[in-house]
Amino acid sequence: MDENVIYALIPILIFSIPIVAIASNTISKWLKLKEKQLEVTANATAEQAAQYAGCIAVLEERVAVLNRIVTDRNEGLAVQIEALRDEPKKLN
Repeated sequence: MDENVIYALIPILIFSIPIVAIASNTISKWLKLKEKQLEVTANATAEQAAQYAGCIAVLEERVAVLNRIVTDRNEGLAVQIEALRDEPKKLN
C-alpha cells in the first residue's frame, strides 16, 4: 500500500468511529422505544381480553338460564321470565 493511501484513510477512520457510536446509540434507543410500545400494547390487549372474558361469562350464564327455561315444560314459565326481567343487568 502506498503511504499516501494510509494517510488518507486515517481521517476517515477518525470520523467514522464517532458516527458509528452515535448511530448505534440511536438504534439502541429506538429498539428500547419499540420494546416499550410492544409492552404497552400487550398490557392493553390483556386487559381487554379479561373484560371480554367477564362479559362472555355473564352471557353464558344467561344463555344457560334461557336454555333451562326453554327445555323445562313448567307452568311457572311466565314467573321465571318476569324474574329475569327484574334482574339487574350485569353486562355493563
